[in-house]
Amino acid sequence: MGEELEERSDGKFSVSIFPAGQLGSEAQMMQQLQTGALDMAFLTAAELTNRITDFGALFAPYLVTNVEQAGELLSGPTAQSLLNRLPRETGTVGLGYGIAAMRLMLTAFPVDNVDSLNGRKIRVTPFAPVQDFYQVLGAAPTPMPLPAVYDALANGQVDGIDADLELVWKLKLYERGETLLYSRHMMFPVVGLISGRLWAQLSEEDRALIAEVAKKHLNRLFDQYTEIEARMLAKIQKTEINVIEAGPEFFEGKLKQWEDIWLKKSSVLADLRREADKLE
Repeated sequence: MGEELEERSDGKFSVSIFPAGQLGSEAQMMQQLQTGALDMAFLTAAELTNRITDFGALFAPYLVTNVEQAGELLSGPTAQSLLNRLPRETGTVGLGYGIAAMRLMLTAFPVDNVDSLNGRKIRVTPFAPVQDFYQVLGAAPTPMPLPAVYDALANGQVDGIDADLELVWKLKLYERGETLLYSRHMMFPVVGLISGRLWAQLSEEDRALIAEVAKKHLNRLFDQYTEIEARMLAKIQKTEINVIEAGPEFFEGKLKQWEDIWLKKSSVLADLRREADKLE
């Protein structure tokens, strides 16, 4: 993205990249965007949910079934309307959505049915939708820094993790797991954000250019993760971990409990469900 933006702006804009949490946690980066200390960031919608509850509806279980559907839904009117709220409610401007793949569970124990999760400590990203999800399943959602999970699975600090295929492969979690429940139960969107302070200083022409380039690169994530998921799954299936495919039926009606909770929490969940039902 940086190279294209610099080229198309004739050198007016350049981008310095700080990956892997070099600038702190997502909450800290959000604060930096608000103060103008950070110009732009790609953050998960999980962090935005901690600030605008309606973003949590994007994490509804089985709202979509794959990355392609996620791209379609996130381009729809309800998801886009959430971006429109960002300037007023967070002091940032949403440039578009990307994706961080579909979620699954890796456990250090055999999984026969949803009751196998009862009382088990599952490492999660600490935000309400996913915490509510595991609570209705009877599990104990447990926040923990990602680098600690590999050893924690071995020593019993946690019994599993809510993750995606890329994370399982890169952190070699399959070495510590017994079961990979390939459930694809939830999408995990990311949002391209720019500081409202910087945005206010830009001309309309510059705004249009930055938005166009950012959306282009965010949209590429959907195609990339379709390929990444297939490649990572093939690799993981060659390891010793037991891969079990699971759909909504695996959860034996417990998903309705999540839905009931979030229909009260979010004013947009019903609209997202209606839009999702029209996807193929």
